[in-house]
Amino acid sequence: LMLLAQSGGDSVPAGASLRLSCRNSDSEFPVSKYCMAWFRRTPGKQREWVASLNTLGGDDYAATVKGRFTVSHDKSTASFHLQMDSLLPDDTGLYYCAADLSDQYACPQSGDRYGYWGQGTQVTVSS
Repeated sequence: LMLLAQSGGDSVPAGASLRLSCRNSDSEFPVSKYCMAWFRRTPGKQREWVASLNTLGGDDYAATVKGRFTVSHDKSTASFHLQMDSLLPDDTGLYYCAADLSDQYACPQSGDRYGYWGQGTQVTVSS
């Protein structure tokens, strides 16, 4: 069973760093074996794809976060992380992790392709 639990959101000043985590407690469905992604919903905007990571470690990022955000797996804790550095006020939003069980290598950027979602965690960046 894929039940994604998120942690790590906070309120921080611009320029700070945060790490979001996402974990599935069912060891039969480890997050490292599927396409995993982070999405966010920012004020006044629709849901936006942020980054994704395939099972081979191939990552992909939205232009707005490339060079500042990094996705990774931690197999020792069965977790999927989003390291966010040099945060900007425009990064403020509700962040969701998502799993696509039908893809392993070519991770989609469309949220409609992801069947499992975390509960969301708020990130607030003040100027």
